[in-house]
This record gives sequence, C-alpha cells and structure tokens, in this order.
Amino acid sequence: MVQPVLRTLIVDDSPVFRQVLTETMLSRFPSMLIFEAVNGSQALEQVDTHRPDLIFMDIRLPDGSGLELTQKIKLKYPEMTVVILTNYDLPEYRDAALRYKATHFIPKDSFLAMVDVILSWTPK
Repeated sequence: MVQPVLRTLIVDDSPVFRQVLTETMLSRFPSMLIFEAVNGSQALEQVDTHRPDLIFMDIRLPDGSGLELTQKIKLKYPEMTVVILTNYDLPEYRDAALRYKATHFIPKDSFLAMVDVILSWTPK
C-alpha cells in the first residue's frame, strides 16, 4: 500500500532550525514534501501554492506574529494542522495560540527532544 505524501511547511526565520527540522523529519518520513518560509508573506504564498497538510509555525517572525498568521491561514484553510513552535513557553502564549486557532503549541526544546526519542526508537 502506498503511503500518502504529507506536505509540510516550516515557517521560521532561523535557517539552522529549518535545516535541523527538515533533516530530522525527512530521516523519519522520507516521502514527506517539505517547503520552507522565513516570514509571513512567504508562508502565505507557500500555503496558497502547496496547500500543506501540516505547518510548523514560529511564534515570532521578522514581519509579524506567527499567531496572527496562523489565524489568517485557519480562516482560509480550517482543515490545515498548524503547530506553533516557540522558544517562549509562557502561559499567555499558550492561551493566545488557542485563541488564534493553532492546532498545537509545543516549546521548541520539548519538540526536538520528542523528535530525538521518536528517531531513536526502533521496533523489535
């Protein structure tokens, strides 16, 4: 059975974080298509062009808020999964992520630790 291709968009202004996340995801999910954006305007263009199934969104972008961008995307494409990733694990950011319709809120350090666990797990 052929697995469906998961289209993923990474929205983050850090080239190092985008590279690490891309390499990590592709090592576990080699058929995943990954697109990148460094700011909100690029992200909106990528969303309209590629219609990703999954978006990893930084909360702070050079041209605005990842939360406001999430809200715009979810208004137009409510079925898209948007995961807010941030270095700022604050209750007010978690609450704002819910208000702006993010699907999940995950601190970057927890996310990378979770990915490490997933990648180190091997079935018996």
